[in-house]
Amino acid sequence: MSAQGKELLDASLDVLKDLDPQAWALDDIPQVKVEKQHTLEACQLIKDDPRLNGQMLLCVSCVDYSEYFRMVYLFQSLEPERTFSISTDVPYSDATVPSVTSVWRAAEWYEREAHDLFGVAFDGHPDLSPLLLYEGFEGYPGRKEFPFNEYQEF
Repeated sequence: MSAQGKELLDASLDVLKDLDPQAWALDDIPQVKVEKQHTLEACQLIKDDPRLNGQMLLCVSCVDYSEYFRMVYLFQSLEPERTFSISTDVPYSDATVPSVTSVWRAAEWYEREAHDLFGVAFDGHPDLSPLLLYEGFEGYPGRKEFPFNEYQEF
């Protein structure tokens, strides 16, 4: 890991220390994982702390690991320019996570996409109406369990 990546990882751990984060690096991009109930607080801290300066939310992704989802939030700091992410695991049995739309308005579209394709609900989201699928579509085509070999009219 580069010196800049290590510095960013250490700053992330310090800023989020009260949230009991886990940390590692992937391709020199610092990754921090928090419990789902801390997602909103972690995002607000990342945006507000001058050491992290997470001004721009690049994307919110949902990954299906068959037993749980992992929500990944990718950020960009503009001064200095650097990228980092946080993630949280969301169990299938309680596929709900706090919305971060109050921190970054751009999250609205990403969260709607995750809701459409994976069925993850976002507490506090202003509008979880379908973004990609039509109203009444059955199932969640982003999930590994979705039967792609069966034809379904769109």
